[in-house]
Amino acid sequence: MNQKAILTNTLLASLLILAGCSLAPTYQRPETAVPAAYKEAPAVDGQWKLAEPADSAARGDWWQLFGDATLNDLEQQALAANQSLKAAAARLGQARALEKNAHAALFPQVGVGFGPTRQQPSPASQGLPADADTSATTLWRGQATFAWEADLFGRLGSAADAARLDAERDEALFRSTLLSLQADVAQAYFLVRELDGLRALYANTVKLRQETLQLFQRRYDAGDIGELELARARTELASAEAEADGVARQRAVAEHALAILLGKTPAEFSLPPQAIVRLKVGVPAGLPSALLERRPDIAAAERAMAAANERIGAAKAAYFPRLNLTGNYGYESAGLGDLFKTASRTYVLGPLVGTLLSLPIFDGGARAAGVERANAAHEEAVANYRQSILQAFKEVEDNLAHLRILDGQNAAQDRAVSAAGRAAQLSHIRYREGAISYLDVLDADRSMLQQQRVAVTLDGERARATVNLVRALGGGW
Repeated sequence: MNQKAILTNTLLASLLILAGCSLAPTYQRPETAVPAAYKEAPAVDGQWKLAEPADSAARGDWWQLFGDATLNDLEQQALAANQSLKAAAARLGQARALEKNAHAALFPQVGVGFGPTRQQPSPASQGLPADADTSATTLWRGQATFAWEADLFGRLGSAADAARLDAERDEALFRSTLLSLQADVAQAYFLVRELDGLRALYANTVKLRQETLQLFQRRYDAGDIGELELARARTELASAEAEADGVARQRAVAEHALAILLGKTPAEFSLPPQAIVRLKVGVPAGLPSALLERRPDIAAAERAMAAANERIGAAKAAYFPRLNLTGNYGYESAGLGDLFKTASRTYVLGPLVGTLLSLPIFDGGARAAGVERANAAHEEAVANYRQSILQAFKEVEDNLAHLRILDGQNAAQDRAVSAAGRAAQLSHIRYREGAISYLDVLDADRSMLQQQRVAVTLDGERARATVNLVRALGGGW
């Protein structure tokens, strides 16, 4: 073997040793400020622990903590038929396919081909006069082809790792969509139940106003009262009926929204009325460090950040040589009948077009721009990751505050309802005794209705805040 061949083989061996060496920076999750305890939650006993990714852990059927069989059934219907969830699953399938495609670039590509080539050379290419006649020839080929790019400096490996991390990000996003769907169904359900409570309240109010109007009509006919009091009774009845219709309209819209979450048209879905009851469910907030483990959107942001880090390595690898090994082996002949004879065998080792080893010398700054873009994309991913953590803590603190303050608000509202009911009862007694006018009775009744309506609304807010807290914490436990 001559010296030139030895140097060539040595160079190729050195380049092959470099195959798979990554130029991506060593990945480190950026430091983030995590409080030792939630501001709006009671102190939690236990030792501090570092967060570890647990976004793929099973969340369980967390909505069963509400003990509502109807809600349990609706959640299962949504999981089976919601179209947004199916779209998220399809996006995850696309990401996994892209991961497989990027991983395939690390392996040799082998193919086979068969067919003829018709060619007529020019006289000049044959060293003949310009007016010479050259005949066309047909060349039949049957061959196997081989192509492989050695992964020098980890360009292909970094791209494959980035695609894998992208798939993991989309899996976390799918879980985030799943959690959002479960929470949206629960919230929509409790909104319908809140409106059912208001409908029952107004139905009772309308019934009482109708009875009052009938009583006043009889007293007016008997000459015991004037037309003014009768007109006021009619006004109060019409007002209650209008407000009842308004609640019914809101209830219809809320039921339609719930139907869409279940993957159904509004015409296919109907939920029997049932007034909301006050939830007595406590959701433990846990340690703030656990939030980073549980939230799927935080996991998605972290995977995107890791993928951006790998793409820095792929961009840097563009500065270094690329080694492409190609070749083919098979048969070629001028006639189809001679194609697969021993004398027709042929092979080519090396690139048919271009060079074996390539390295751009001048590209007008394209490679530098690629590295800058990759670095900037990584900085963006880091900022998005930190922002997602801040948003997560805000959502947890918001709902902890809602539930903490609602405890006192519910207690105060219960006292207000009790006092308003007693005042309305006394006003009716005094009116029958002739001590006060009917205007005082109306004021007392309106106050009682208002306090009852606020109480029902607070019960709905408590249910939705509980669902929101579960969502903010990343699901069940």
